[in-house]
Amino acid sequence: MTANLAIDLDRSSPVPLYFQVAEQIAEAIRRGDLAPGSRLDNEILLADRLGLSRPTIRQAIQYLVDKGLLVRKRGVGTQVVHGQVKRSVELTSLYDDLRRAGQEPATKVLALEPRPVDEQVAQVLGLSPGDEALYLERLRFASGEPLALLHNWLPLALAPLTAEGLQGRGLYELLRAAGVRMRVANQRIGARAASATEAKLLDERRGAPLLTMIRTTYDDQGRAVEHGSHVYRASHYSLEVTLIER
Repeated sequence: MTANLAIDLDRSSPVPLYFQVAEQIAEAIRRGDLAPGSRLDNEILLADRLGLSRPTIRQAIQYLVDKGLLVRKRGVGTQVVHGQVKRSVELTSLYDDLRRAGQEPATKVLALEPRPVDEQVAQVLGLSPGDEALYLERLRFASGEPLALLHNWLPLALAPLTAEGLQGRGLYELLRAAGVRMRVANQRIGARAASATEAKLLDERRGAPLLTMIRTTYDDQGRAVEHGSHVYRASHYSLEVTLIER
């Protein structure tokens, strides 16, 4: 709560009051005085305590929401978001990376069934258009917050995957346990706006920025064993790459 948070305003400063409020709340979040999941006082209480108008407080809070530091939840209020997930670009699964980072991963399986493939997926997996492959759609959570919407295509009978297994373990862990030896992957990273369906699943507004990742993974024989097309909340997720001079 912000009741015990010291916010000092300089009303003679040319810096707008909303920005002064926003910057001091942001600094409190960076220091850890406002921990992830902490709730802010509502706009009326905060405005009354600081002697400011409600539109000024609303503007400060919206500024922090846009920066990805706060999130508004219906029926809950305004909360400090959980720390952004930073992931190295390696041949690992998101589930395992979240678990190692202590982010409490959880998975909701939305689809797990054979489906006919289109021309693009067929070409990647070495199939003919209309052939069937295993289609997998999952919603991944980190520390209770929706983080990513994951779509995967795999050759049929590659591994005995079940919804129960995928809820408790990462896809790559299950594939390796089934004897699939993954060695290399091609990956493309981009960005786009969230569709209405994606926004609803990820608890974002329609049109919010999403990171996209398209990855094809190959085994030690050079065969494509998995093709994924995923979207991630840009406010909660980033990718890190180490560059080496040659």
